[in-house]
Amino acid sequence: MEIHQIRAFVTVARLGNVTRAAEALNLTQPAVTTQVKALEQSLGVSLFERAAGRMSLSKAGERLLATAEQLLVQSRQLKSEAKQLQGELNGVISLGLPSEHLDFLRLGELVNKISTQLPLIELQTQIMPAMQLEEYVSTSRLTAAFSISVYPPRDVNWLPLRSISYRLVLPNKMAQEVSLGGWSEVAALPWLDGSLGSHTHLLLRDVFEKRALTPRVILHSDDQAQMDALVRAGSGCALLREEVALQGVRQGHFTIWGNVKMEASLGFITPLESVESPLTVALISMLQRIWHLDGASTT
Repeated sequence: MEIHQIRAFVTVARLGNVTRAAEALNLTQPAVTTQVKALEQSLGVSLFERAAGRMSLSKAGERLLATAEQLLVQSRQLKSEAKQLQGELNGVISLGLPSEHLDFLRLGELVNKISTQLPLIELQTQIMPAMQLEEYVSTSRLTAAFSISVYPPRDVNWLPLRSISYRLVLPNKMAQEVSLGGWSEVAALPWLDGSLGSHTHLLLRDVFEKRALTPRVILHSDDQAQMDALVRAGSGCALLREEVALQGVRQGHFTIWGNVKMEASLGFITPLESVESPLTVALISMLQRIWHLDGASTT
């Protein structure tokens, strides 16, 4: 059993297709197929079910996938730590961020680890909407990014960090005016939205479209981290993280409308081709410690 065989198995499982796995691994399709078959022979179990040109995980493959991913992570961490000991990690990290409170992203902790463990690295940050973050990481215009998404984004490596719930929040006066109203009345209120392609914009649009409605947006803001201040001032309604919404309610600043929760996840994304680069592995290792993700892996 070789590490490159495990890597081939995990990549095919992630992408669900030998062709895409071969492209991601920079190998030929026969080479990937051979590595997977060699691993199956070594383990004595079939990892995939093959039918009509498609490969799906067998029950054995499903049970072994998490362990295989952990082995890859440990292998990358070993290489990364060796590189760090040799003092070879240097250059620039271009890190993408969603518009969010930096404490929520635990960015300070990451910056501290980078500055102490990777002293030759220069860190640069850029705030972008979710869709742009995913595009820039997939095309390697960003080294990595924090991203908030309902589903794990495609064409990048995704490390889930935590789940997030969002609530619909109204200024107190507006909440009183529509206290007996329904979704149509709420949609007609003035809404404060994120920029096009941002996580809050996508979530807000989705929750109303499910009810065949469109919110009356009066403002698109790039600064989602301060949206609660605008709601508190009575400027309009907004979608806020549940912990921010609950704190505002406790302080009497605004009102949560209804019981609907929009669920999403905060994750860390890196380019597919850099999954084994020493710099990416070092970042993932730091994040696993910061977020207490023992045994976590990218998918």
